[in-house]
Amino acid sequence: MEMVLGFLVMLGCLLFGVHHGGIGLAVISGIGLAVYTFVFGYQPGVPPISVMLTILAVVTCAGFLQTSGGLTVMLKYAERLLRNNPKQVTIFAPVTTWLLTVLCGTGHVVYTMFPIIYDVAIKQGIRPERPMAVSSVAAQMGICGSPVSVAVVSIIAFMAQAGHHVSVLQVLGVTIPATLTGVVCAALWSYRRGKDLEKDEAFQEFIKDPKNKEYVYGDSESLQGQELPRSYYHAMFIFFFGIFVIAILGNDPNLLPHFPDKLGQMKAIDMTEVIQMIMLLIAAAILLFCKVKAKEVGNSQVFRSGMVALLSVYGVAWMANTYFSAHMAILKDFLGTTVQAYPWAYAIIAFFTSKLVNSQAAAIAIVVPMALNVGVDPVLIMSFISACYGYFFLPTYPSDLACIGFDRSGTTRIGKYLLNHSFMIPGLIGVISGCCVGYVVAHLIF
Repeated sequence: MEMVLGFLVMLGCLLFGVHHGGIGLAVISGIGLAVYTFVFGYQPGVPPISVMLTILAVVTCAGFLQTSGGLTVMLKYAERLLRNNPKQVTIFAPVTTWLLTVLCGTGHVVYTMFPIIYDVAIKQGIRPERPMAVSSVAAQMGICGSPVSVAVVSIIAFMAQAGHHVSVLQVLGVTIPATLTGVVCAALWSYRRGKDLEKDEAFQEFIKDPKNKEYVYGDSESLQGQELPRSYYHAMFIFFFGIFVIAILGNDPNLLPHFPDKLGQMKAIDMTEVIQMIMLLIAAAILLFCKVKAKEVGNSQVFRSGMVALLSVYGVAWMANTYFSAHMAILKDFLGTTVQAYPWAYAIIAFFTSKLVNSQAAAIAIVVPMALNVGVDPVLIMSFISACYGYFFLPTYPSDLACIGFDRSGTTRIGKYLLNHSFMIPGLIGVISGCCVGYVVAHLIF
């Protein structure tokens, strides 16, 4: 009974905290932590300090990238690709938003792409829902394929804490083909979804009003033709070079400095520390060579969003660790047996956990340490990393709501029955196909 009550406390904190955003989720988790400690008598767990420091370094670097204009250069090339291939926008748009997230580590870059995707689609007579909904899904799926995302660095750090040392390239070797395949499958399904605009009675009725037609087909802003400062390009290349260095060092431990451990044996420096160092080094290089004002970094969208994610991981992970540590013996028997008998059970747990916390990083902070502690095979955890994206299930995530707002045609929408919204089927196709591919690739690599 005590275990059930404790779970209800954690569930209540998550559900209540989500309504107040990422920072609200972090502080509401403090309520659960206090209840566990002072009411239930649980020994406080250990907050994931190394994970949080890695997240902080990555977010700081991403903030410098955006402030320096390096992100603007990436968006310009992405727009050029779409405008040069307008007929195939339903395929190219989601692949583009996925790639931007992989490069930048955050799905929030998609906000800048929505107006471009809409403009290309509507001027080609393509139902905007087709490329826009799947592009929103694709941007979030790219998080687990990015070497600088909070989710990926968290997995690497949690694996290292549990004694499972996996390289960055090994993780990406699973996550990139898995998430990209999911995106492509969802895009192919979206290619013919819904009615063509000329056959959509509701749309045709709407644009009969000249004001509505002007609103639907109005011009949008474009980066094409704009001359960007050379420092913007320098910042982008510095960032890419840093990612390349992390990939090389993470794949070959012999290249890392070695120091004696407690037993006197020479051991390579932990990869999470290497990521922190390189991220700070990249940020410093951008600061010194690209004319960036450091005080402006804190106002960048990427930095603010990343700090919210950091606080969420802090509160949620500490609360969850306290609860699960108190019942680890029971959890090992139950979850260990269940996942061994039904491997897909882990994917389902990860999926609905991410919906509860509306964050892949926060879901990983809850599910991965618990799974490792109860003896779940690390290969299985890597296989189903795509399942950590489940917050499309209800259309409440900011990027999905923004996508609906940017679609002036009204074709991207929340359904009458809430669950029949524009993101549901692309999201399910992306996650399920991503898990299937991830399962195969992970077992080939490991």
